[in-house]
Amino acid sequence: MPTFSTDVVAAVLHHMNDDHNDDSLTIARAFGDADATDAEMTTLDEHGGTWTYRVGDEQRTVTVPWSKEIAERPEIRREIVFTYRAACEKLGIEFREH
Repeated sequence: MPTFSTDVVAAVLHHMNDDHNDDSLTIARAFGDADATDAEMTTLDEHGGTWTYRVGDEQRTVTVPWSKEIAERPEIRREIVFTYRAACEKLGIEFREH
């Protein structure tokens, strides 16, 4: 049984893909491929988040595990911000405060 309802997942994906698309691209570049373009978050569960991105004409997917298993909706935001900051660190770029 999934930890989060489809409504919660849809709301998070909508927010990430509409308001934080650049963050998704940063995550895809750090944990997927440095040449990633057009990234979007496609799903999440208690274990991690999944992003789909393009490299040239190829569509790829990367799942990034959370720092710990999560069960509550407020933990989603914390883990996505943590993942974004880790991506910035890995790429050697400054992160924006959220």
